Amino acid sequence: MAKSAVIALAETARPATLAPEPNANDTKTRILDAAFRRLATQGYAALSLREIARDAGVNHALINYHYRTKDLLVIAVLDEANRQLLQRQRYMYAAPGGFAAKWAQARRFYENDLASGFVRVQAELYAASLSNPELRKQFLPRLLAWKQVVLEAVREAIETYRFNPKPPFTAEAIACWISEFWLGMEFAMLIGADEQTLHHREALDAMQQFLARLDAMHAAAAVQKAPKRAPRKAQGERAKARSKSR
Repeated sequence: MAKSAVIALAETARPATLAPEPNANDTKTRILDAAFRRLATQGYAALSLREIARDAGVNHALINYHYRTKDLLVIAVLDEANRQLLQRQRYMYAAPGGFAAKWAQARRFYENDLASGFVRVQAELYAASLSNPELRKQFLPRLLAWKQVVLEAVREAIETYRFNPKPPFTAEAIACWISEFWLGMEFAMLIGADEQTLHHREALDAMQQFLARLDAMHAAAAVQKAPKRAPRKAQGERAKARSKSR
C-alpha cells in the first residue's frame, strides 16, 4: 500500500546539518552547517567565527566576506533552518488526515528538532535577542512567521469542524495558547526541567485525545449528511415506472 503523506513526513527527521546533501564545494553551505553545529552545541555566547571557519575548512576572511558580522551569520543559519521548518509544517497541515494525526506528527517533529539541535539554536537566538536590539529586529519576524503557520492551521481546524468560536475564544487566542505552550515547553526542556513536575507530555496527550474526539465527531457527522441510496428493489421499481410512462 502507498504511504500517506503524513506517514512519509513522520519518517523524515531534520538533518544534523542544514543542507540535506551538503556540497563540499559550496562555501556558504559549509559555513552555515558549521555555524549551526556550533550554535547547537556551544550556544550563541561562545560562538567564534574563527572556530566556525576552521570547522568549515575555509579562511576566516570568507565568513566576513559572505556575512560581515556574527549576528548576520546566525540569522542566515536561522533563515535556512526556518525555511525547512515552515515548509515541513505547511506540507503537514496540507496533507490529508485528521488533526489528531497532525498533532501527533508535530510531536514527532519536535523530538527530531530537539535531537538535531534546532530547538536549542532557536532558543539561543531568542535569549540573545533580549539584550541585542539588532538581533531582535531580525529574529522577531522569523518567530512570527512560525506563529502565522500555527494560526492558519487553527483557522483550518475551525472551518473543518464547523466550530464558530465567540470572543474571547478566537482563532488568534487559540493559536496563541498553542504556540506559547510549545515555546515554553522547549525552554523548560532545554534547561532540564523535570517532566514529572511540568506535565508537558500529559498536556500534549490531552490535546491529542481532544482532537481525536473532534475528528471522530466530524467523521460521524459527515456520514449522517451523506445522501442515502435507495434499496436496489426500490430503484428497480422506479426504473420500471419510468419506462412504462414513456
